[in-house]
Amino acid sequence: MPLPSNRIGQISESDLEGWEVYIEALRLKREGKDVIMTSIGEHDFDPPDETIEACKNALDNGHHNYTDIPGKPDLREAMARVSSMALGVETKPSEVVAMPGGQSCLYAAMQATLDPDDHIIVLGPHYVTYPGTIRAAGASFTVVDTYSEDDFQPRANLIEAAIQDNTKAILINTPNNPTCAIYTRETLEAIADVCVRHDLWVISDEVYWSLTNGKHISPMAIDGMRDRTLALLSMSKSHGLTGWRVGWIASTEAMSYNFAQHNLVSNYGMCDFISKAAEDALNGDFGLEMIADTYRSRGQIFLDALGDTNDIRVLNEAGSMYFMIDVRAKASDSKQFAFELLKNELVAVMPGESFGPSAAGHIRISLGESEERLKQAATRLRRFASSYTE
Repeated sequence: MPLPSNRIGQISESDLEGWEVYIEALRLKREGKDVIMTSIGEHDFDPPDETIEACKNALDNGHHNYTDIPGKPDLREAMARVSSMALGVETKPSEVVAMPGGQSCLYAAMQATLDPDDHIIVLGPHYVTYPGTIRAAGASFTVVDTYSEDDFQPRANLIEAAIQDNTKAILINTPNNPTCAIYTRETLEAIADVCVRHDLWVISDEVYWSLTNGKHISPMAIDGMRDRTLALLSMSKSHGLTGWRVGWIASTEAMSYNFAQHNLVSNYGMCDFISKAAEDALNGDFGLEMIADTYRSRGQIFLDALGDTNDIRVLNEAGSMYFMIDVRAKASDSKQFAFELLKNELVAVMPGESFGPSAAGHIRISLGESEERLKQAATRLRRFASSYTE
């Protein structure tokens, strides 16, 4: 029989390192064990009632057809308004293109900036789909690590040292998943200097912008970066719509034309009734403040329950819907630490190795459980850490 392409077989490779803990947690949960799932970034609540009603109304009112390839005009206008707020840069509807979710935006950004045999720099630790998305464009990448000792703020000199003759772009994620780091203006200005001098794109994953209590800064707002930044945004985390698949790219009018061409041959536009409901949710800010307040409150409850301990250290407390926790004082192998935590206390976390070697010795906690469950998780983690030995 015919063989599949080499490209499709190389997309994932070994990018699921460390996810065995999550898989085991799911198995235990299916067996009826009371596992507290603080592993993946999924809300434990439904979308806002207003958004659900907007979707029902859209269905009742005939929104069942093909939509404009770059997104319906009213949806793009709503996305532009939120982009201006999120990015700190005035954004026009002609400068945004709607896509089905943040992952589609990421894929489109790679296709639009990278040719086969081009090179991109990725800051690590990084989200698990980044490498495969780059490979799907036929490009190569170098991971430039950030470090716990720097609160996972990137070092511009290390980025510059990784540049090759065929480097076209830098992929950043702020607020960062998994480290929760919010890149400072100083950090972004240093990255911008490198990008301008070497004429590079910045692909900026900013899907957690709304969960930072106003501390987020987009690289697009830095001098010299307006026309070389592709900002990836999504309603999954900010508006509680993970399963609805609504995202967009904010860039320039010229790049938006290219992204519309990508839509033409990939998804052929958005779902009509989802588009209408998303428009209403963006214009009404449905869930925006409530979700941010929920995770802020949950984070404080978790920290209070965890208490002060010399054994483990919570990093970047204001970063998103996660905490990155340094467990190196207790464990040289955070994957083993996570497995034992699951086995002994039925708390599922993501080991740092899931996101790259620079996160080794850390675990990531998701706040996607109720306040009471997070309080229990913190209590169990504190108890486990106090007695754990390798």
